[in-house]
Amino acid sequence: ETVANIHTGFGAIMLEDIGAPECFEIERRLQERLSKPVFHDDQHGTAVVTLAALIGALRRVGKKAETARVVLSGAGAAGIAITKMLLKYGFREIILCDSVGAIHVGRPDMNASKREIAEQTNPARLKGTLADAMKGSDVFIGVSRKGLVSKEMVKSMAPRAIVFPMANPEGEISAEDAQAAGAEVVSDGRTINNALGFPGIFRGTLRARAKSITYDMLFAAARCLADLTPAGAVMPDFM
Repeated sequence: ETVANIHTGFGAIMLEDIGAPECFEIERRLQERLSKPVFHDDQHGTAVVTLAALIGALRRVGKKAETARVVLSGAGAAGIAITKMLLKYGFREIILCDSVGAIHVGRPDMNASKREIAEQTNPARLKGTLADAMKGSDVFIGVSRKGLVSKEMVKSMAPRAIVFPMANPEGEISAEDAQAAGAEVVSDGRTINNALGFPGIFRGTLRARAKSITYDMLFAAARCLADLTPAGAVMPDFM
């Protein structure tokens, strides 16, 4: 209500530090009520820079979005937003894990946002722990908490694995340990940071006088960031 009452003095609204699942409802209702862009940075800002990093990493390892198997740890605002963005971009096999384990249709202990995302992910209905989900996966993305991923879990991934342990201030596994365990591309929350995305997204939105921020706009931002990565660069070199 406060944002709705003061919004006329601003060109766009950025929401920050609102926890899940409330953040999904707050953003949706403000988007419906206001005739100007509303953007939750913890969701879509994080999702944009993650997609940008993933586009560049897939190019490096010679894999494609359509066939890559992605595992995410963390089903809060960032985790669900990243999952939705990857699905809309064209990723087909995504397993989202929370503190209990893999999210799948029929799991009884989930809130509404998790039940919704369960319908769109984990097509094989895999059950079990994060370690179970990571076996044979091409990509790991962490937006949860430090220390959840071991070297053995990284070793269990597919060849030329991509590991993004993005929990702050310390990742699910250190970049050094992930590299030592054989990951081809490793980048953490110091590099994949939403500060790379939202200033340019907002500037473009305001200059275009857009009334909303669409997925097509977010995809364009992600591709632009990915194209700025030097050809053949190894991500840890740029931490």
